[in-house]
Amino acid sequence: MGILSSILGFCGFGVGTSIGIVIGYYIFIYFEPTDVKDPVVRPLIEQDSKTLQRLLPEIPQWVKNPDYDRVDWLNKLIENMWPYLDTAICKTAKNIAKPIIAEQIPKYKIDSVEFETLTLGSLPPTFPGMKVYVTGEKELIIEPVLKWAGNPNISIAVKAFGLKATVQVVDLQVFATPRITLKPLVPSFPCFANIYVSLLQKPHVDFGLKLLGADAMSIPGLYKFVQELIKDQVASMYLWPKTLVVPIVDASKAMKRPVGILTVKVLKATGLKKKDLLGSSDPYVKLKLTEDALPSKKTTVKNKNLNPEWNEEFNITVKDPESQALQILVYDWEQVGKHDKMGMNVIPLKDLTPDEQKVMTLDLLKNMDPNDVQNKKSRGQIVVEVVYKPFKDLEAERDIVDPNAVEKAPEGTPAGGGLLVVIVHEAQDVEGRHHTNPYVRLLFKGEDKRTKQVKKNRDPRWGEDFQFTLDEPPTNERLHVEVISSSKMALLHPKENLGYVIINLADVVTNRRINEKYNLIDSRNGQIQIELQWKTS
Repeated sequence: MGILSSILGFCGFGVGTSIGIVIGYYIFIYFEPTDVKDPVVRPLIEQDSKTLQRLLPEIPQWVKNPDYDRVDWLNKLIENMWPYLDTAICKTAKNIAKPIIAEQIPKYKIDSVEFETLTLGSLPPTFPGMKVYVTGEKELIIEPVLKWAGNPNISIAVKAFGLKATVQVVDLQVFATPRITLKPLVPSFPCFANIYVSLLQKPHVDFGLKLLGADAMSIPGLYKFVQELIKDQVASMYLWPKTLVVPIVDASKAMKRPVGILTVKVLKATGLKKKDLLGSSDPYVKLKLTEDALPSKKTTVKNKNLNPEWNEEFNITVKDPESQALQILVYDWEQVGKHDKMGMNVIPLKDLTPDEQKVMTLDLLKNMDPNDVQNKKSRGQIVVEVVYKPFKDLEAERDIVDPNAVEKAPEGTPAGGGLLVVIVHEAQDVEGRHHTNPYVRLLFKGEDKRTKQVKKNRDPRWGEDFQFTLDEPPTNERLHVEVISSSKMALLHPKENLGYVIINLADVVTNRRINEKYNLIDSRNGQIQIELQWKTS
């Protein structure tokens, strides 16, 4: 009976299952549910933006967001260059990783860690869009959207305790939105000193991991744990405002920031030659550093004197003491016409000992050509007292970290006052009726300073800075800025005012630094960018 019951039960299960499958298939095919409605078909143009983004999750950023630009040219460039970039990147990664691995493996009693295979595969990353910010500072900010579904092959062999294990990373996917800042911008190649990289949100990272030939990610719970761990670790290090800083060049040298102050005291001159018809001269001295666009320093004019004494002191900012030299030029002042050059000489700054005062007596020469026979003629001598005072290393390091930091005023600045620095960056949309050769004129407390002239340009760039030493903060003072065009060819209209602006200086005393664009008065659309700094001792 027991055997018979088992056979009948097995047959009944088989028959019942077969009949159930047939009935279920018949019901599924021939009976439709009554609560199911036909989908509503609507044109895409009638959908709102949220619905479109939900329907098309892979739509490029330049379509969804007008702030993003298409960079198909960049994707095409990377695609063609990828075989070479792959080799270069992998070689660089090995060179960077080897010393780090060699330093770390003794801590974990590992014999060796080596790359058996390292290639990024044949599929390059793509950039669906890129956003560029213009801040008005000496920096460039870009936010590319990075998507990389690659097929890399990264095999690492680990040896420890006489055993060898191989770990392989395959099928890597990375989706990220980094913020890349190039700053400060400098006038020497590659035109930026540092690269700052940060992430605007947690990146999406997905990959396959093979351990001893087996898929380790198939272990329940391990895949999600590893993915979240990588996201959290990367975000903790590089999620904005935290950044990865990649130094490219020395910022202080590339930007030619001030590294010291040269104090020059013009004492006297002796044995000067007669230049005037009445048998005398009206000498004065001009001081200027080579490789510097700042205006020359000038002494007063000593009328009818061939052995003048000045005893006048000047402070000159030094940017590169290894290559710069002090030019000393003596001129004969003329009321009409060009001033006659009486002689010159130079002092290389590298020949000066820092913080050591030195009195020098120099022969006046016609020029600095050692082969010119006219330099053998006597033109008199000039006596100067010079001392070079370099800034402290801590101040230079601070400038590199923060390119927008305001330095302290140099020694010799009045204790209750400070140094007002005016940097004329650029102007936009300035146009004259008869000519457009703009330059900027600064009027402040009776001083008149001007930039160089830019010929035939509606959007000129100057990048020139001017300094005003003040006995007290300019809280109630105003700076008058004019943009003027001049032309020698225009006889009827040799000068033309392109616009002006009056800047109150109370804010710069409070904030220490202001960098803004100002709308020019008496100009249709003209603007000028002025940076103001207030430095105290």
